[in-house]
Amino acid sequence: MGHLRLITEREYLNKVTNKSFILATFLTPLIITGFIMFLGYLTSVNNDAVKVISVVDNTGYFTNSLISSDDLKFEFINDFDLEEAKLISKTKADYGLLYIPNYRDLNQIADSTMFISEDSPSLSIISKIEDRIEKVLTNKNFENAGLDIEKINKSKIYINLYQESFEGEETTKMDGLVKVMFGMILGVLLYIFIFAYGSMIMMSVIEEKTSRIVEIMISSVKPFQLMMGKILGTSLAGLTQFLVWGLLIMMFSYLMASVFGIESTTQNNELLLNSSGNMTMNQEALDVISAFISLPILNILIAFLLYFLGGYLLYASLFAAIGAAVDNQTDAQQFVMPLTIILILALYAGILTVPEDPNGTVAILLSHIPFTSPVVMLMRIPYGVPVYEQIISIIILYLTFILCIWLAAKIYRVGILMYGKKPSYKELIKWLKY
Repeated sequence: MGHLRLITEREYLNKVTNKSFILATFLTPLIITGFIMFLGYLTSVNNDAVKVISVVDNTGYFTNSLISSDDLKFEFINDFDLEEAKLISKTKADYGLLYIPNYRDLNQIADSTMFISEDSPSLSIISKIEDRIEKVLTNKNFENAGLDIEKINKSKIYINLYQESFEGEETTKMDGLVKVMFGMILGVLLYIFIFAYGSMIMMSVIEEKTSRIVEIMISSVKPFQLMMGKILGTSLAGLTQFLVWGLLIMMFSYLMASVFGIESTTQNNELLLNSSGNMTMNQEALDVISAFISLPILNILIAFLLYFLGGYLLYASLFAAIGAAVDNQTDAQQFVMPLTIILILALYAGILTVPEDPNGTVAILLSHIPFTSPVVMLMRIPYGVPVYEQIISIIILYLTFILCIWLAAKIYRVGILMYGKKPSYKELIKWLKY
């Protein structure tokens, strides 16, 4: 145990004192926070810009119906043909030209209406224009049919389903979205961590093997202790980096929010975000916060730690075995590829199946298979998974880890002193028998 502690400490200090590790630890949160703020700034600038659209309405139906808004300004330039209107709109540097021809048949008007622009228009802008044109033409169609538009509008019934669990707990549409996003974030975080630090272990083993340092090390310690020390030391370094990232991101977010004058206040049951951009978040923001609070936070945190640790140790042992079996990174690709495919399968299967049916057969099966359960189960837990299911899944995961660490140790013990030969899967199976 003394050797294991020393190796773990050596690996940990070797990682956290590395210059690239230190730079990545402190610069990554700053870059992420800055990037998010920059995107928010660009979005606000883009949303603040008023898009001017010239309109040629040959029907006369839209003159009083296409009303300008905060982001769209309609300027009518009637009594011009299409080519003249194009020239005028282009000279004014408009966002685009809406040309509405005059036909008796309203359906023909709908099919012949054109939007002409210099560049590809925004899908949201096109959708807004289409909605307005559809409403005007639909109302005109009602008038032609002798129907009273006001009565029709008053007769419309809008529904917003009240949602509730069988236990009587109120839920909202936003709950589902928050659960999807939260589950995806947890799954992607684990996916990134496994690959980033699993590859780090593999490269560390390959480096020591090719430099022949490992020959000196195993004269004093057992191969199993050396492998476990590397895994534990690197995992502790990774957890340290994640902890520092979390603290720095919160700190940078607070500082940048203070610099840009953003503050949160609660007024009249609305959450307001006061800034130079005059952004506001009302009921939707409250729904998001309520949905987040209603999540089983304690269950998620405990499960995240257990699956985070179990999933990482499981894959880290396999990465360590791969590093011991090969001499360079190129040879390692044939063994890393199956692990990559399994993790990608887990990630995509979770994204595609869990939001639709978190208690479906595929989701339940993948959340109990140890190689996919860390990702898929973390995506399912926000929806509410029975504790006994989680316990069974965790037991299977850790039992598989013990089996894999035992098998990896056998490969590590033989492969760590093998040089100049590219092993095959058949040879790896032989090494397991030694």
